[in-house]
Amino acid sequence: MRRHLVVFSLITLLAGCAGLTGREAIEGHGDAQQWKAHKAQVSTLDAWQISGKVGIRAPRDSGSGTLFWLQRQDYYDIRLSGPLGRGAARLTGRPGAIVLEVANQGRYEAESPESLLEEQLGWRLPVSHLLWWVRGLPAPDSKSKVTLDGASRLARLQQDGWDIEYLSYANQNGYSLPERIKLRGEDLDVTLVIKDWQPRQLGQ
Repeated sequence: MRRHLVVFSLITLLAGCAGLTGREAIEGHGDAQQWKAHKAQVSTLDAWQISGKVGIRAPRDSGSGTLFWLQRQDYYDIRLSGPLGRGAARLTGRPGAIVLEVANQGRYEAESPESLLEEQLGWRLPVSHLLWWVRGLPAPDSKSKVTLDGASRLARLQQDGWDIEYLSYANQNGYSLPERIKLRGEDLDVTLVIKDWQPRQLGQ
């Protein structure tokens, strides 16, 4: 029984490592092995609190405001406030149960954050990928083109029609995490400036 448990644990670990590898094409000045180590370390973060500023340019909304993002494994609470055209918005949920609250408009529910944001705000924003991108990682479930900086971190990421630039990083609790990010999609540009990173590991 113990032997089966050890074998199962090993298989699980290897499956996790395979998920970290993804399907990447790597370019740039960094070292692939250092990038792999950095990615493995940052991937252990499954909880964080972020505060900062966000700028959005979209067909129906443009403006800037403040961002607060609380992540606890598969639960998230993302709040945008300020002159974002449609007012303050709060997106909360976990897989299959997503709620969007928009100031002076109402409360909306859906199974996917992407469909909810597009339907209510007109933003085609890959929220599920953002959970990876905000940590400076490519999402593991699709192909990506990665350009590394001199410190073997993401300088640029191209994935699923999005072009993401990582302009600066901050060191927090032993992790090197993105501080300024520019995201460009088909009809949406997002600039994210993170003022405060509070990374955590819950699933240890």
